[in-house]
Amino acid sequence: MITTQEIYPRFTKSLLHPKYWLTWMGIGVWYILILLPYPIIYQLGKGLGLLIPKIMYKRQETARQNLKLCFPDMPKQEREKMLRDNFISTGVAIFETGMAWFWSDKRIKKHSTIIGDNYIQQMLKEGKGVLLLGIHFLTLELGGRILGMVHPGVGVYRPNDNKVMDYVQLKGRLKSNKYMIGRYNTKGMIRALKNGELVWYAPDHDYGPKNSVFAPFFAVHKAATTVGTTILVKLGKPAIIPFTPKRGADGKYTVSVSSPLKNYPLDDDVAAATFMNKAIENEILKAPQQYMWLHRRFKTRPEGDDSLYSDKVQND
Repeated sequence: MITTQEIYPRFTKSLLHPKYWLTWMGIGVWYILILLPYPIIYQLGKGLGLLIPKIMYKRQETARQNLKLCFPDMPKQEREKMLRDNFISTGVAIFETGMAWFWSDKRIKKHSTIIGDNYIQQMLKEGKGVLLLGIHFLTLELGGRILGMVHPGVGVYRPNDNKVMDYVQLKGRLKSNKYMIGRYNTKGMIRALKNGELVWYAPDHDYGPKNSVFAPFFAVHKAATTVGTTILVKLGKPAIIPFTPKRGADGKYTVSVSSPLKNYPLDDDVAAATFMNKAIENEILKAPQQYMWLHRRFKTRPEGDDSLYSDKVQND
């Protein structure tokens, strides 16, 4: 049954307003490009990725600083290589998003495989909800489509400011989800988990000081980490299952599903955040070049602490 809590795409005449014509044209070009053979798509993405640092300098500095903060013992030359590879992945990700939203199931299956799917199958078979940790890999959109074709779930959703992109995004994501739900709709997420649904959830970004605690993340000892995970686990009682969507050098995508996390510390928010961040670290290390390092993960600092970012990226 559809409720007011569930979000679906709705086409209206307002989406045809002239102010959206350029958006529609861009989507049309994007759609045509993702119909090309995959090797060409990859090369286009690689070229775009190498161009991004030249036109988005602040983002490059953010990513560089994140890598330095998280991997201080890594030789600078190695970090710079990872940074370059990360921007290539960023460019490819733009096309992978189109692949996730527009490719047929048949074409997706040709380029993908799932490992560890039995963990999800077992939990759902037992009627237990699954909180699926959709960590912010650049391949996440495509990974969600790959896994969602087998296990459609409930997507946690942030609307796009552009109404046309919001419509296209919803249409695309509903190819692998039963319905979408607002990211602040905690009650709706808990209800879905109690009903034995699979709910996509990404607790790895800095969501600000509200409802957050500071816990270690890689080499950063105080990273703002949401307490929302504890609320969902305490009230929804789901299995917590991380997964990693990884792009291979051969153009194949492997979605690796990890075993359910055990012994989640419900009674201590800092211990819970530390536990979750460690689980996220383990997944990131499976494909660190493909993680979203462009996000200012350490923007929120404890009161009185200095910013971890230089002035040139403060307005990033």
